[in-house]
Amino acid sequence: MASLSNKVAIITGASSGIGRAAAKLFAHEGAKVVVGARRDNELNTLVAEIVAEGGQATALAGDVAEESYAKALVTLAISEFGGLDIALNNAGILGSNDAVTELSIEDWENTLRINLTGSFLGAKYQIPAMKDGGSLIFTSSFVGSTIGMPNKVAYAASKAGVTGLVKALASELGAQGIRVNALLPGGTITPMADEFGTSPEVIAFVESIHALKRRAEPEEIAKAALYLASDASSFVTGTSMLADGGVSISKT
Repeated sequence: MASLSNKVAIITGASSGIGRAAAKLFAHEGAKVVVGARRDNELNTLVAEIVAEGGQATALAGDVAEESYAKALVTLAISEFGGLDIALNNAGILGSNDAVTELSIEDWENTLRINLTGSFLGAKYQIPAMKDGGSLIFTSSFVGSTIGMPNKVAYAASKAGVTGLVKALASELGAQGIRVNALLPGGTITPMADEFGTSPEVIAFVESIHALKRRAEPEEIAKAALYLASDASSFVTGTSMLADGGVSISKT
């Protein structure tokens, strides 16, 4: 029996990278998935792939920082599949590479709006739909948690905020049987990571700071998300789970 059989999952940031890999993996493991992101064409392609592989999926494009969209994703999960058991709140942006003295208030607020406010809004509407308990997962980062990184103050602050949100929600919702965890990936081969740089020198540097001396494939991070989504982690809540290839501990 697949590990997510008869479960319904919402996955945001699903048009590429970790979210896309997680959507395919969750569907393969038996979940009925609602995929969200801004890009409609990419979502429709993903749904077609999942259906062709024997899974069940539907899509809704929108902005996670819009309250109406957060509500609409949950409404779709209920109307299409009858409820909600899992949510992977994965949508996010890197934001500006400017030093703090050059960072505009607009860039600061936009990064927090998507990464942190989007997470809050997702939870606000997902929680009431989890009537029989469930698993809320938020993609955070080692940046702002275990290390600092220059020129990433808005990103670090937003992701640190996500881990704080997770701890508060876990304590608030545990008695309802809802588990809440943060997933902290290391460097992963995704289109968003390409924004950090694609030159051989940049890639070599990113690989070098990991203990494993490489970056993750999106599917590897999706497997970590699957653990948090499934009953394999039935006594795990309030954690910030590293799946970071050792970047947090590596000094070599």
